[in-house]
Amino acid sequence: MLTAAELAQIQSEYPMLTQLPPALAAHVQREAIAMKAPAGHILFDIDDSCSSFVMVLSGVIRVIRPTLSGREILLYRVQPGDSCILTVSCLLGHASYPARGMVEEDLHLAALSLESFNLLLEKSAAFRQMVFQFFADRVHHLMELVEGVTFQPVEQRLAALLVERAPRLDVTHQMLADELGTVREVISRHLKEFERRGLVQLGRGSVIVLDATALADLGASIAE
Repeated sequence: MLTAAELAQIQSEYPMLTQLPPALAAHVQREAIAMKAPAGHILFDIDDSCSSFVMVLSGVIRVIRPTLSGREILLYRVQPGDSCILTVSCLLGHASYPARGMVEEDLHLAALSLESFNLLLEKSAAFRQMVFQFFADRVHHLMELVEGVTFQPVEQRLAALLVERAPRLDVTHQMLADELGTVREVISRHLKEFERRGLVQLGRGSVIVLDATALADLGASIAE
């Protein structure tokens, strides 16, 4: 059962839940289970069964797809106010997970059973809208990811990522490689070239963006 504070936090992060009828709101508070997990914990793995719909109160889940070669590609992150579409897909299709969910930042979430999830889908138009809006947004993001990995040069995607997360990224070269679906050596080569040109400053486990405008122009010029 959720505390009143946890229920209020969920409603703050997922505002559509405030539109639930009183009986359903009470059901959520009574049936949802609050859970915590530390960074590095595997929340779910490939072929695991899926039995709960989760809503993140704090922290980040990193959803990745490992490959046979040992590489990983980042599919998306789940943060407060987000939903994991693979979880939704597995719940709706009674399927197992096709990817791995890692806790990237210490996690606090509320989990609803499959039965409660189905009840809310059936009884609440607001809940259905929330779930399927998340689904549509994530599918759009994944289509962009496929397009980027397939058609855009790594240098362009790396420049865009650095601009998006400027001015400082506390990441390793391997983490950037996983996120962009490539190998560490390729990322290191491009970062060293960016550093040589005065666009970034490289540190141990960090990248500081020095010239976001030039990086943005670099990405745009490669794309043309």
